[in-house]
Amino acid sequence: MIDKKTVLLFQKIAKTLAPPPTLKISEWADKYRRLSSEASAEAGKWNTARAEFQREIMDCVIDSEVEDVVVMSSAQVGKTEILLNMIAYFIDYDPSPMILVQPTDLLAQAFSKDRLAPMIRDTPRLKDKIADSKSRDSENTILHKKFIGGHITMIGANTPTNLASRPIRIVLCDEVDRYPASAGKEGDVIKLAEKRTNNFWNRKKIKVSTPTIKGQSAIEKEYQNSSQGEWCVACPSCGFYQKYNFHNLRFEDAKMKCVHCEQYFTKTEWESHKGKWIHLFPNNKKRGFHLNEMASAWRSWEEIIADFQTAKEDFKQTGSYEALKVFINTALGETWELQGKSANNDSLIERREPYFADLPEGVLLLTAGVDVQDDRFEVEVVGWGKGFESWGIQYQKIYCNPAKEESWKELETFLEREYYFQKGNGLLIAATCIDTGGHHTDESYQFLKKMERKNKRIYGVKGMGGAGFPLLYKESRNTKNKVRIFLLGVDAGKEKLLARLQIEEKGAGYCHFPTNEERNYDEKYIKGLTSEQLITSFVNGRPKTKWVKKSGARNEPLDLRNYATAAAEILNPKWDSLEKKVTAGINYMKKSEKVQVKKRGPVKGLYV
Repeated sequence: MIDKKTVLLFQKIAKTLAPPPTLKISEWADKYRRLSSEASAEAGKWNTARAEFQREIMDCVIDSEVEDVVVMSSAQVGKTEILLNMIAYFIDYDPSPMILVQPTDLLAQAFSKDRLAPMIRDTPRLKDKIADSKSRDSENTILHKKFIGGHITMIGANTPTNLASRPIRIVLCDEVDRYPASAGKEGDVIKLAEKRTNNFWNRKKIKVSTPTIKGQSAIEKEYQNSSQGEWCVACPSCGFYQKYNFHNLRFEDAKMKCVHCEQYFTKTEWESHKGKWIHLFPNNKKRGFHLNEMASAWRSWEEIIADFQTAKEDFKQTGSYEALKVFINTALGETWELQGKSANNDSLIERREPYFADLPEGVLLLTAGVDVQDDRFEVEVVGWGKGFESWGIQYQKIYCNPAKEESWKELETFLEREYYFQKGNGLLIAATCIDTGGHHTDESYQFLKKMERKNKRIYGVKGMGGAGFPLLYKESRNTKNKVRIFLLGVDAGKEKLLARLQIEEKGAGYCHFPTNEERNYDEKYIKGLTSEQLITSFVNGRPKTKWVKKSGARNEPLDLRNYATAAAEILNPKWDSLEKKVTAGINYMKKSEKVQVKKRGPVKGLYV
């Protein structure tokens, strides 16, 4: 029996003696590839020179010294077309068994139908090599296509059963940052796929993705262990080579500054000079490439600037970092650093402020969150202003028996209360979210059904843990009671809240809390608001984050703020319009009413 060392020696000899390919992937693409009209705005003959940065990425794959290729990039730089050219090359010129891994089965099917099938149909060199998947040939299906000398199988990372005992020479992993940390009992799908290549001395492993979160991004980790190439262009004035840097972009005229001579030039002027890949570690045989959208042939710098300004404006309006996160990931091809893994209890307690009326100036909208316990309701009323600046208005525990109908009437009465500004105008609670996933679910549904008949904006919510779900994930109807339910991505809500808690300047996203004792925003509440922290653990060697409750802390305040935030997002408030209405309310109040209300504070003693 031949031992492993002997096999490795034979493979090394074979690699040394193997003649280099006479045709590179970019050359094959320029000669034979045809772009399909449904997949490209520029249908017809492929031209690598159209996006010159793609050439080295494709050609290094057939370098006998290179086994691993990593592409960490933005969108709109042709990542999918690069993968398709590689697939086409290994179907036609160097037939090999291949596997393409997409994040899910549905995406694998979509890739096969929408991208691979049109390429095979419209590229004459490939058309006769793979039978139509509609034929009776069992060797050719949507997810498995056989050709002379090899095959290509497409799978989802969520169900990698097709990897079992299948020898593979070429592994193509697309959007690896969207893969699950573990695919059931099988483990890490990337490692499973790579193991299938062990029988081939000339194996190739290509990983491509836009990055996600710093410290959790799989593609970032792969890139950091690579040659770390950056696409660089020569300055039109001094000739100094540098990467496209968004931070050096002047927004007024969409010109980028040279880091050497500090002159500004347009995209067309920069592109008039040749670009090249410069690798930080040129001797590393694991070739890594990083690209941002500024290099794209299909996006202008004016469009990229506009996207950034839209994302920035969204943050000002909502206090949410989500749009900026998407821009950093998909436009700059960089990882997003989580804005807050924890919040400082002492600083939150110290920055509390006195309120001189029910509602401080700046509040334009009220929402509430309700948590149902065995012996009480816990309720928080939250005020919202422009950019989702928030004010804690009232945190209340209503002790009762939620199994009894009169308890729900008491809750309804609380939610109907009007709150007043010092100048006299008032606001009602515009929307409320009640958790239906815990205690007294049936009673919750009955209450929600009654509120729906009364046309009140009181909604049921159920929390969903796990990354990737936005706070407002999905709206549905409970099949039994026909009640409107919103599924909440509670992890996204927690991340959003903790990011806002770290904002120190009053304005968009800032969180206000009162010192007024009767409002119950004491140290116990603050600890409950920060009762969970985001920690990173490793599953099959890959980082996975989860929210963990701190020892001894109650997390009802955190949950309630999530529910109240969801209620505000359901309403999708138009702040300018609300501001006009609140101002109009002040103008139309009678003087006697202003005086009467001015002396009134929050209701005391009605609820424990």
